[in-house]
Amino acid sequence: MPGKHQQFQDPEVGCCGKYFLFGFNIVFWVLGALFLAIGLWAWGEKGVLSNISGLTDLGGLDPVWLFVVIGGIMSVLGFAGCIGALRENTFLLKFFSVFLGLIFFLELAAGILAFVFKDWIRDQLNLFINNNVKAYRDDIDLQNLIDFAQEYWSCCGARGPNDWNLNIYFNCTDLNPSRERCGVPFSCCVRDPAEDVLNTQCGYDIRLKLELEQQGSIYTKGCVGQFEKWLQDNLIVVAGVLVAIALLQVQPWLSPHPTPA
Repeated sequence: MPGKHQQFQDPEVGCCGKYFLFGFNIVFWVLGALFLAIGLWAWGEKGVLSNISGLTDLGGLDPVWLFVVIGGIMSVLGFAGCIGALRENTFLLKFFSVFLGLIFFLELAAGILAFVFKDWIRDQLNLFINNNVKAYRDDIDLQNLIDFAQEYWSCCGARGPNDWNLNIYFNCTDLNPSRERCGVPFSCCVRDPAEDVLNTQCGYDIRLKLELEQQGSIYTKGCVGQFEKWLQDNLIVVAGVLVAIALLQVQPWLSPHPTPA
C-alpha cells in the first residue's frame, strides 16, 4: 500500500541475514576506523597534516598511505554495510555489494594480469624498489619498511647492492661527502647471531671491496629475485590467504537478505 512502510515476507531469514551482515560489518568498520586513525596519527606525528604539500614531496612510497587508503575504504564499506543491514536500507546495501564486488573483480583481474605479464610486473617492481631506494633517507617510515624487507628476505637493493648507487648518501661518486659513501644500509648486512648489539655501521665502505669479499658481510642477492623465491616457497600459504580474503568479500553476498513485499 502506498504511504506504508515496506514489510518483509520472510522475517526469520531476513532477521538472520540482517544481524549477520551487521555483525560482520561492525568488525569491518571498527578495523577500518582503527587503520585510518593510525594513518592520520602517523601523518600528524610527521607534520604532514599541518603541511599538506609534504604528501607530494616524498619521492618514494609513504607507508602511511596504505593505512589511510585501506582504512578509509574499510570504514566506508563497513558503515554502508552496517547501517544498511541494521536499518534495512536497500540503497546502502546495494552500494556495499556493488563496491565490494568491484574490489573483488579488480583483485581478480590484477591476479590474472600479474600471471600473464610476469616480466612486465618484475620490471615495474624493480623500478618501484629503486624509486624507494632513492628516497630511503627522506622518510622514517619508508626507511623502516625497506630495512624490514631487506632483513626479512635477506636481500639488498632491487637487483643487488649496487642499486644503492641511486641514493645520494650511498653512491660511490667522488663528489659524495657522506660517510655512507660506497656503503649499504645496515639491513643489508649478514647478522652475526652472537652479536647482542646491532652494528648500524656494518655496511660502511663495503662496496669498495670485491664482490666475493662482500658475500660474507652483506646480502648480495636482489629483493626482486628473493621475493619471487619467497612466493614460490610459500605458494600454498599465499594462496590460502588470498582465498580467505576472497571468501570474506564474497560471504556477504551469500548471506540471506530481507526481501521487501
